[in-house]
Amino acid sequence: MIDSVPSKYRLVAFDLDGTLIGRDLVLRPRVRDAVARMRDAGVQGCIVTGRMYRAAVTFARELGFDAPVVCYQGAAVIDPRSDAVLRDLPIDVETVAAIVDVVERDGMHLQLYRNDEYFCEQRNRFSDLYAALSGAQPVVVESLRETFAYSPATKAVVIDDPERSAAYVPRLREALGQRANVTRSYPEFVEILNPLVDKGDALRFVAAHLRIDMSQVAAIGDSWNDVALLRASSLGIAMGSAPPELREVASAVVADVAADGVAEALERYVLA
Repeated sequence: MIDSVPSKYRLVAFDLDGTLIGRDLVLRPRVRDAVARMRDAGVQGCIVTGRMYRAAVTFARELGFDAPVVCYQGAAVIDPRSDAVLRDLPIDVETVAAIVDVVERDGMHLQLYRNDEYFCEQRNRFSDLYAALSGAQPVVVESLRETFAYSPATKAVVIDDPERSAAYVPRLREALGQRANVTRSYPEFVEILNPLVDKGDALRFVAAHLRIDMSQVAAIGDSWNDVALLRASSLGIAMGSAPPELREVASAVVADVAADGVAEALERYVLA
């Protein structure tokens, strides 16, 4: 084993999909080793993801992370040791109804989330894609409008082919205005959140909970929804697959997930 080394960082925030894992959902050996050395050096790690809690916490536990898990893009922050919810910022009932109106009118596939489950009106290739990536099956309901008539939603996701999803972002932003934060994670996913929610704000919450100054926090991400995450950190690292919008705010760019970019980031910038 390589001896641990001191680090100026006390916390590293990791996006999950496209950063720690690819679409095969595998934590690669070099990444596991680099994370273990990071922990040996006294640096904590936390997962910051758009995933549901139950689809994220297994990875946090595999890597030995005790720090709160940021899930749903930051709409929920949960302690992986006790499953206690530390923060909950859902979309209000009125905005959920507005989302259903817009997406239903446009004929797009919509999923709504609450209580760590997700709901849709039909199984199709888009719901199957999400199920394959998350490892969780949808609850199919006759009407999302009725199912969420009196209930806030942790988040909403519209899924389509990448080109159509990209084009749908400005449509939703125009329709929802200041009532929601609209972003993208996977190229196929458009994610809709409480307007106060983003990964950067959630990372600041976790750091404060752990009593760690943001000057001692690094973050690694790969997608549009990671812009706020990298901006909030002292050292923001973009994966090689990152879009231009993320590269522009990054302090450094490393290899993509297939080439163990997370291991490169830790070895070069945290453990060096």
